[in-house]
Amino acid sequence: MDTPPPPTDPAPPTEADVAAFQAQLGRPPRGLRAIAHRCPCGQPDVVETAPRLPDGTPFPTTYYLTCPRAASAIGTLEAEGVMREMTERLATDPELAAAYRAAHADYLARRDAIEVLAGFPSAGGMPDRVKCLHVLVAHSLVAGPGVNPLGDEAIALLPEWWRKGPCVRPDVPEEDSR
Repeated sequence: MDTPPPPTDPAPPTEADVAAFQAQLGRPPRGLRAIAHRCPCGQPDVVETAPRLPDGTPFPTTYYLTCPRAASAIGTLEAEGVMREMTERLATDPELAAAYRAAHADYLARRDAIEVLAGFPSAGGMPDRVKCLHVLVAHSLVAGPGVNPLGDEAIALLPEWWRKGPCVRPDVPEEDSR
């Protein structure tokens, strides 16, 4: 895509946001703190989760991609070997590796501002490999361009997932949204 979706301000989740999340993922949210990024269609596409779930279980994935259209497109990239290629580049490109380590530090700082999870990794394979493009894209959407180079690259490879309108319409009865 030529122009990524712009960053949006995080916001407390509304009842409509929680309903959208449930429609997107088919389950109620756990540890939901905020809508970290809103899709150009208006629905949440990234949520911020607490570093610990309500039962105390550590959950180091602070930014969780919820949009099924974006997630599907990212899954296609993963299946095409994009993660392997990115990981190989990290081993041979010192500038990229340094920028990715800085993205890792940014992710940890954002999570630690909520609650410190000492000894837990950031997410997505950072800082040494690429394990999950969904996390890297979520981080890039929240942080904005220039913070996570591999998240930014993955976003550039994606279609504009919002062009067909909202991925879910929790305000419309299911039989009417087909």
